[in-house]
Amino acid sequence: MKALKAYVEQTNKWNAIFKGPQFDINKAEDRQRLADKIDSALSPENLTCDGELSRAQVQARYRELTTVAKELQKLDPSVKFYEYA
Repeated sequence: MKALKAYVEQTNKWNAIFKGPQFDINKAEDRQRLADKIDSALSPENLTCDGELSRAQVQARYRELTTVAKELQKLDPSVKFYEYA
């Protein structure tokens, strides 16, 4: 759960700056919102920043996001993913 907790912490820090919602992995609704956010980040356009990232950067982002998705799915098997399968 280390990667998931780090991802949630980082996301919450950014959301605090921009007055966005805070995520709590103890709430089912927030876990699904996190899954949706991960799905969005895994879409090809977002994953590659519209082709601006190097292959190494894309692979690193992909590994991070899929690790977080695995941990989230392990925590709550009922969350639905579309890009991550």
